[in-house]
Amino acid sequence: MVSNDHEGLKATRLPPLPGGIVAERCRVHYARNLLGMVGAARRKDLAADLRAIFAATSREQALGMASSVADRWREKGNEKVAEHVEEHVEECLTCLEFPESHRRRIRTTNGLERLNREIKRRTRVVRIFPNRESCLRLVTALCVEQSEEWVTGRRYLDMGDFEEQRHEEGREAQGVMLMKR
Repeated sequence: MVSNDHEGLKATRLPPLPGGIVAERCRVHYARNLLGMVGAARRKDLAADLRAIFAATSREQALGMASSVADRWREKGNEKVAEHVEEHVEECLTCLEFPESHRRRIRTTNGLERLNREIKRRTRVVRIFPNRESCLRLVTALCVEQSEEWVTGRRYLDMGDFEEQRHEEGREAQGVMLMKR
């Protein structure tokens, strides 16, 4: 599940998601929030630091870079940015647990925002719906259309990569268990 830092979602204190589903904070929204904490003259530097963190290929590497970025911003006298990076950047790194081919798609809320724009565009054309059911039919049809495109057309996520990674992790875990015996 990818979301922005929505106060309503945080207030619900969602229990752990079923089936091992994990939450990811949208990197774009995180960067916008963080860049808003510094003046215009320092935004390029902070944006470069964030790009370096998000370019990491492993969680450990990203956290190490985040720590050095936080130290650098603390030395520059911006404690607020340093604390924010230390406390919240990890929320944006969940995608590193997934195959490389999936990361680009799940690191932001772009897919959802694109769907919402299309729904808005199509409902604006109709302007006035005769009843709730007609609006629901249109929105449902758009969602089904998007889902079918992801599954049959331009595949949004190839689940074969995901399954392969999970099987590999299972084999590695079995190897560790055998070594302990």
